[in-house]
Amino acid sequence: MTLINQVQKAVIKASTTFRQDQINAYQNALKAESNGNAIWALEILLENARIAEKKDLPLCDDTGIPHVIVEIGNETTLPVNFFEDISKGIEKGLQNLPARPMAVKGDDIQRIEQSKGLFEDPGKLTPPAFLVDSIRGNKIKIHILMLGGGPEIRSSTYRVFHKRDNSIVFGQVVTWMKKEVSMLGCTPCIPAVGIGRTHFEATSLMLKAMAYGDLTQQSPVENYITDSINRTKVGPLGLGGSATALGSFVKVGPQRASGVRIVSMRPCCCMEPRRAIIEF
Repeated sequence: MTLINQVQKAVIKASTTFRQDQINAYQNALKAESNGNAIWALEILLENARIAEKKDLPLCDDTGIPHVIVEIGNETTLPVNFFEDISKGIEKGLQNLPARPMAVKGDDIQRIEQSKGLFEDPGKLTPPAFLVDSIRGNKIKIHILMLGGGPEIRSSTYRVFHKRDNSIVFGQVVTWMKKEVSMLGCTPCIPAVGIGRTHFEATSLMLKAMAYGDLTQQSPVENYITDSINRTKVGPLGLGGSATALGSFVKVGPQRASGVRIVSMRPCCCMEPRRAIIEF
C-alpha cells in the first residue's frame, strides 16, 4: 500500500472511529454514573461511535481540520516525496470521508472576512505545515489529528506566573478549564495541556499531548485535572452528572529560568481527540 493510501485511510479512521481507550473510558463512566440524563447521553454517544465505525461515517458533523505530527527516527532516511505524499493522502481522505467543506477562498484579507465564500472541495482543508519530532531508532510514525471548531473556540495559550509552585500552574489550568468546559456543550471532554517556554512550544506540546495521550495511563496531575472538572457536575452534553471529563492529557516540555510558564490548553470535545497513526 502506498503512503498516499495509508494516509487516506488514516484520515478516515481518525474521523470515524473511537480509540479503544476512549471506549473503555466511556464504559467506565457509564458504570459510575447515577444521573439518568447523563446515562442516556453516554449511551447515545457510544451508539453514535458504533454506527460511525460500522458505516465509515464521520463521528461529528464538524469533521475537523487535519493536523499532522511526524516522528522520524534518527536512523531513518525519508522516502522520496514523503511530505508531498502525506498532503496528497490527506486531500484524498478528506474527499472520500467526505469532510465538511470549510476551506475559505480568497487572499489574506478575503479569507479573514470570508467575503469570497467557500471551496466546495473538502480536500482544500489540507494543513499548511507539519509538526516534526525526532525519535530514536529507524521508525517513522505519522499522527493524524482532526480538530473540531468548538474546542478551538474554548482554547487558550497564555502566561502563568508560577511562583515556583506547580500547584499555581495547574490550579490556573483547572480554573480556566472549569469556565470553558461549562460552555463547551459537547462533553464529556478530555482536557489537553502543553506547558513550555514559548507560545509555539506550549501549543506544540498540547498537540503532542493529544496525539500521544492514553486514557488508561493517567499521571497524578492528569487525574487531578480530571477530578477537579468532574466536580463541576456539568455532565455529558451539559445534562448534569459526574462524567464531565473522561481523562486529561498533559505534556510538559523544557522550562526556562523565569517567573512565567506558557500554558496552552484545549478542552477536547466528546468525540476527540480524533486521531490515527501510521507506523513503518
